Amino acid sequence: MQTGENEQALRKVIDLTRFISLAILFIHFYLCCFTTFRSWGLSVTIVNRLLLPVSQLFIFQSMLWAKAGSLITLLISLLGSKGKKDEKICLGTIITYCLTGLLLFWLSGFVLDTRLDTGFKAILYIGLTMVGYLLLLSGLSLLFRRLKLRSGEDVFNLENETFPQEERLLENEYSVNLPAMYRLKGKVRKSWINIINPFRGTLICGSPGSGKSYFVIRHIITQHIRKGFSMLVYDFKYDDLTKIVYNTLLRYGHLYPVRPSLYVIDLEKAMHRANPLGPETMLDITDALDASRTIMLGLNREWIKKQGDFFVESPINFVTAIMWFLRKYENGRFCTLPHVIELAQADYHELFTLLSKEPQIQALIDPFISAWKNEAFDQLEGQIASAKISLARLSSPQLYYVLSGNDLSLDINDPQAPKIVCLANDPQKAQVNGAVLSLYINRINKLVNQKGRQKCSLIFDEFPTIYFNGIDNLIATARSNRVAVTLAVQDHSQLKKEYGRDQAEVIMNIVGNVISGQVSGDTAKQLSERFGKINQQKESVSINSSDTSVSRSTQLDLAIPPSKIAGLSSGHFVGMVADDPTVKIEHKVFHNEIQNDHQAIAEEERNYQDIPPVRPADPDLILSCYQQIRDDIHQLINTLAN
Repeated sequence: MQTGENEQALRKVIDLTRFISLAILFIHFYLCCFTTFRSWGLSVTIVNRLLLPVSQLFIFQSMLWAKAGSLITLLISLLGSKGKKDEKICLGTIITYCLTGLLLFWLSGFVLDTRLDTGFKAILYIGLTMVGYLLLLSGLSLLFRRLKLRSGEDVFNLENETFPQEERLLENEYSVNLPAMYRLKGKVRKSWINIINPFRGTLICGSPGSGKSYFVIRHIITQHIRKGFSMLVYDFKYDDLTKIVYNTLLRYGHLYPVRPSLYVIDLEKAMHRANPLGPETMLDITDALDASRTIMLGLNREWIKKQGDFFVESPINFVTAIMWFLRKYENGRFCTLPHVIELAQADYHELFTLLSKEPQIQALIDPFISAWKNEAFDQLEGQIASAKISLARLSSPQLYYVLSGNDLSLDINDPQAPKIVCLANDPQKAQVNGAVLSLYINRINKLVNQKGRQKCSLIFDEFPTIYFNGIDNLIATARSNRVAVTLAVQDHSQLKKEYGRDQAEVIMNIVGNVISGQVSGDTAKQLSERFGKINQQKESVSINSSDTSVSRSTQLDLAIPPSKIAGLSSGHFVGMVADDPTVKIEHKVFHNEIQNDHQAIAEEERNYQDIPPVRPADPDLILSCYQQIRDDIHQLINTLAN
């Protein structure tokens, strides 16, 4: 117990043990150099009589035993000493003192075998042995006073925040498996990021340059193609991902039961043409309403946060009425987005005369007709003008040409005719093109989320640049239909800016698999809390004039702090994966560096083939298509007006 009496008794025991050590050494000197002491007149009869029985002990029969006994008792005395701890004591000094002391202490015996003068030999032997003893005493005292602090070695708490990760390769017919390396208690170990259930949704976060595409998305594409997925890829920076898709399909397309066809929808350079408002996919007016909401919110992203407002819902209803009118007219002969755009620009008198002929949209157009008849033109302009202005931004020959064709149907996961569709965007025209591509995505979503279809992978790079109405519902319900959704975003704040706080929170929280590179701010905090806490050892030091105390404790702390997520290097990722009822993953959280074979990837990219053009660029044909659509609307108006 830490009481004054016990500490005083301990000091007395230590002093006694050290006295015994010195006594053994001095008796050894007296017996070993007895002749010299007697010649010097230092031999006393009474001392000789007292030491005579002591000299018969085995410890004094040999120089080695005597020195060993002295050294052992010295060590015992030092074990109980409580000198002031000091972290500044250098280990090199301790080793120097101890090694020099041991050499002098043990090798001094060779002096006795020399032919030097007897008296000089005795002085030299005793002197060297005592110097060695004192050096040993100093070195060992420093050793027991040396304070080794863990915090000094690991300034940033790196080793303390390591934890076990999944080292098994868990693979199935749907999985994505990424090899990685991680640190555990000072050692580098191999691990795997096993996305064994991609149908629960995958969110990839990371600031520009963190390696989302190079380390993660490219492997999701290649592994899903190897495993026979039909696929939709939104390529924000065309043709970065599309080239990977094309060349991977060339290499592994034979593994599919039915080889899929590759389609590229590029609004700038016509590749394949497709009508997202195909009459065969619009079964009732709710499909038209959904398509209208997608295109209008895609063109006016600020409306996303104002859904329900009068001047937001009115333009959506207006466009819905036009879409459904064209869908019903001659069985959808003119049901395309370019025809919707042109019809929306018609004169009010002609337009409302046409729309009133379709009874199913009567409820939608009544407010507009009422305002028109009552000459409330300011209100009418507020309701319709925003729709007409927004749609007018899409009026271009190139867009009309791509949107009015019929090269493919949008049921990409049809088992009899699987497809891989790449949607090409251009960062310079992301606002307009993103709205149109959002419409394609909306229509494909309606068709793929059905039972009895082929497994399908939907991959969206830079997801906030498009508007996907109902993405949360797709992730929540598509799992049973084998639809894997992968979303890549730069930051949660970017998602909130484009989709609104509520929708962004739902998207962040509904996905089962999260892979994040470097992010900061609220995103890092949210992810850090999601990854949970681990037991960590904490150390505190208290130093005063007489003593130094060190206390160590274990407590739960964040496994991956926000500051560490904010400082991740390119290729380093943190995250959490979801397991499957048939394959349990004990260590779901990871913090590692994904291992890419850079040389092999570079060699593969050098051998990539360019995406072949689908059709020759014909400006006359594009302009002819543009004019034909305008003529179709004029003809329709004239026919029904008469």
